[in-house]
Amino acid sequence: MMTDAFIGLGSNLEDPAAQLARAVTALATLPNTVFVAQSPFYASRPVGPQDQPDFVNGAVWLRTSLTPHALLDHLQSIEHRHGRERLRHWGPRTLDLDLLIFGDQTIADDRLTMPHKELPNRDFALQPLLDLNPDLTLPDGRPIKALREHCPDNHLRKLPPANRDPFSPT
Repeated sequence: MMTDAFIGLGSNLEDPAAQLARAVTALATLPNTVFVAQSPFYASRPVGPQDQPDFVNGAVWLRTSLTPHALLDHLQSIEHRHGRERLRHWGPRTLDLDLLIFGDQTIADDRLTMPHKELPNRDFALQPLLDLNPDLTLPDGRPIKALREHCPDNHLRKLPPANRDPFSPT
């Protein structure tokens, strides 16, 4: 059975837009997975420590028969191949891939919390999700659109198409 999975992408090191474009390509080739769409990319201020560059963020919609934990393993492998180092909480990174929503599943274990627990507070994750599917809801029924309307402002700026990958729907 295929499940809709929404992946958040972020980077603020080593040409962030190019990092995201390469990540989109890697996500499009995951086993047992169909690439559905990619959102536009956005720039935003970092969450947490402000002594780092702004982030570039986006999201990808996949349909997969992988389990959430198997998909997480693939996401972490892609991050590792992009030079991801976990040196500081909310610190700079070459690539961050977050499993935001996986069908109607909720998970809270030592490896994965889903939907992503900070999603309601992250305009840089909510807006790309809305770009992919304006009718998307969380498993508890809350519409992403309503969460976005009440989300703190992180100075989100849509990037021009030249900073996006060819998988982009617009």
